[in-house]
Amino acid sequence: MSTLAKNDPAVAALVAKEEARQQNKLSMIPSENFFSPAVREAVGSVFMHKYAEGNIGGRYYEGNAVIDELETLAVDRARQAFQVPADWSANVQALAGSNANLAVYLATLEPGDTMMAMYLPDGGHLSHGWSFEPSKSKRESDADSGSLVYHGGSRKVNITSRMFKVVQYKTDPDTKEFNYDELEKIALEYKPKLLITGGTAYPRDIDYRRVRAIADAVGALYMADIAHEAGLIAAGVIPSPVGIADVVTMTTHKTLRSGRGAIILAHQDLLTKINRGVLPGLQGGPFNNNIAGICVGLGEVLTDEFKTYARQVVNNNKQLAADLQTKGFFLVTGGGDKHLLLIDLTKEPLQGKYFARALDHAGIVGNMNGMPQDTRPPANPSALRLGTPWVTTRGMKEAQMKQIASWVREVMDHAAQWADLEFDAFEEQIMQSPTIATIATDVAALCQKFPLQLKTTETIKNQ
Repeated sequence: MSTLAKNDPAVAALVAKEEARQQNKLSMIPSENFFSPAVREAVGSVFMHKYAEGNIGGRYYEGNAVIDELETLAVDRARQAFQVPADWSANVQALAGSNANLAVYLATLEPGDTMMAMYLPDGGHLSHGWSFEPSKSKRESDADSGSLVYHGGSRKVNITSRMFKVVQYKTDPDTKEFNYDELEKIALEYKPKLLITGGTAYPRDIDYRRVRAIADAVGALYMADIAHEAGLIAAGVIPSPVGIADVVTMTTHKTLRSGRGAIILAHQDLLTKINRGVLPGLQGGPFNNNIAGICVGLGEVLTDEFKTYARQVVNNNKQLAADLQTKGFFLVTGGGDKHLLLIDLTKEPLQGKYFARALDHAGIVGNMNGMPQDTRPPANPSALRLGTPWVTTRGMKEAQMKQIASWVREVMDHAAQWADLEFDAFEEQIMQSPTIATIATDVAALCQKFPLQLKTTETIKNQ
């Protein structure tokens, strides 16, 4: 019996329950991944006990010599993984991607300054500054206006939109992809001090050099947020903004597969300012145990095995896109270049919330999502987002993507008969459906063929 089970059986039971969920379902939310036992062991290590406020060689507490070694190793591995220029370095202390982005804003902007970022329903991120008008008619007007620029609404839901003037650019209404000519026109009109690319649901690669030229034309700093793509970029399977943008931010738990946290890459002069944005600007001491996990994960990123993994993530995503289209689904932008897909459900009987829940009961975990020109509310948007990082970590390949696409279509067709019910009644029907239960059983059987390594190396060693 584990120490946790002895000391707190209630929490131990919840851990076991979550382990069973992860083991027996297909986790296909693009922003999630499964970490190695070594990463998890580092995160659970004694590094969590130490307070290390300050930077390498300049801590405010004693006893941080080993912490300095750890953080130096993590920074060195980050620089190597992303092949940063010689005069660039990294910050690995930000607790999350949003914190990392806010630290950049604190270092480069003054309250009220103009920044320019991607429109959230088109694939942007909350931390890039989101606000909206609560009324349904205004949402529909914003979606259908045809304008590729959005000035925000009265409800400012993120601190970024409260602190700064945020101008958001939309994707082209026909292609649902970046229109770089229009992006340039918007930048020339509003002259932002900071121009941002990146987000949560844009399926295509970004032309970083073109955006760099736009930023230069208006005298803006350029920040590339690669939270989703970081692992694929480090592996060299999709283009990198490092050395092109002025600053690159990322989370570490998605395709980078390196535990929870964030990394900021920039020229050393700018990074010195950003470090002050992290501390004392936003937080106190870093989570050293998370930095340990990031460090271990970055060590794995530097291996040939990780490069093979990243290529397979992209290959699986392309295969899944092709198979979903064969099954009659319409994909935003017609597919994806990296690790995620966005299914346009506007012509399907079930929309985002209903379909995501039906799939979950069938053992396939995706998430409801907004999409370009979406007129539906965020609580039940028009799209579903799927990704291949976690299933690829399990070892799944193209043949399994075909099977997954078949299950996704089967769930849609079966659950459509309850589309007009209120949500609770809909879910009750799904939970009672023998067809959904059979799919869930088949999904679990597939998962058992590609099991997750749930035990840490320490647990294995002690058995």
